Amino acid sequence: MRALNRALLARQLLLERSEAALPAALEQIAGIQAQYAPAMYVGAWTRRAGFERDSLTRALEQRTVIEATLMRSTIHLVSAADYWPFAVATRQARRESWMRAVRGPTPSQMAGAARKLRRRLADGPMHRKDIEELLGKEVARGVGLWVDLVRVPPSGTWEHRRADLYAAAEDWIPPVKVTPPQAIDHLVRSYLRGFGPASRGDVASFTGLRPGDLGPALKRIDPVRHRGADGGELLDVPGAALPDPDTPARVRFLPVWDATLLVHARRTGILPEDLRPRVFHVKNPHGTPTFLVDGAVAGAWRYEDGHVTLDPWVKLSRATRRALDDEAESLAAFHA
Repeated sequence: MRALNRALLARQLLLERSEAALPAALEQIAGIQAQYAPAMYVGAWTRRAGFERDSLTRALEQRTVIEATLMRSTIHLVSAADYWPFAVATRQARRESWMRAVRGPTPSQMAGAARKLRRRLADGPMHRKDIEELLGKEVARGVGLWVDLVRVPPSGTWEHRRADLYAAAEDWIPPVKVTPPQAIDHLVRSYLRGFGPASRGDVASFTGLRPGDLGPALKRIDPVRHRGADGGELLDVPGAALPDPDTPARVRFLPVWDATLLVHARRTGILPEDLRPRVFHVKNPHGTPTFLVDGAVAGAWRYEDGHVTLDPWVKLSRATRRALDDEAESLAAFHA
């Protein structure tokens, strides 16, 4: 497990902060979850050297990074280069999931609503309330599965956290010709590059792809295959980082809903199972911001009144506490 832990940390830029440009860093880690706008800023800060909040806002404005609903019908921040493959790869699976969950509009009715919305979006971005007035709330919740939408600034930024301004993706970022199989291959490679070695189930859990789509995709991309400690098969991309299990891991702070803590990464031990209920539970559906010590969650943090306060869940050495206090001071300055 320790070897998989260090592999995850390295690939998620949590062993060493990256000097790469933001779009390239996002491509390395397969995007950042962005349901809560500040979380994507903190997620980028903890992974990139010298990261400043304004650089992400500028990247959104310059359209080099995109905020949109993608894998598992969850809002993600991704590079412009990854947006279309990710959107095309997940489109059908997200539609089918929504149709199973919602009893009401038929696919043909949703397609008609999408055409109506697309005509209105030709005049420019629309706020959610205006889309709801045009289509009705129920249809508006799912119409983005029939017409690709992106969240556009200033909404969905640190300063304007509610992501309620939408544009047609093809108006915001030039479409890329990519077939669904090509897009799925791209997404699977991206996941393995950012989170591997991983099982087939892990790939399905993160991407939200139908199991039937994974077999052909894995045959096409022909991944490197490893044997896990439990005897199960783990998949990977050639040349991906596999650090020595004894590589030191610095303290790191993670935002709410960081993808490294979700169930697809359980194999890595980054979130000890006895602490999982403290991070994700029904009374706190938004999750908990956490900090890592030696590559594993060791407590929670919160920002208030200009300071980052720590809530350790394990015993900390004095040296570790000093390292956490230094990192917390930097994080507080980032918030200010």
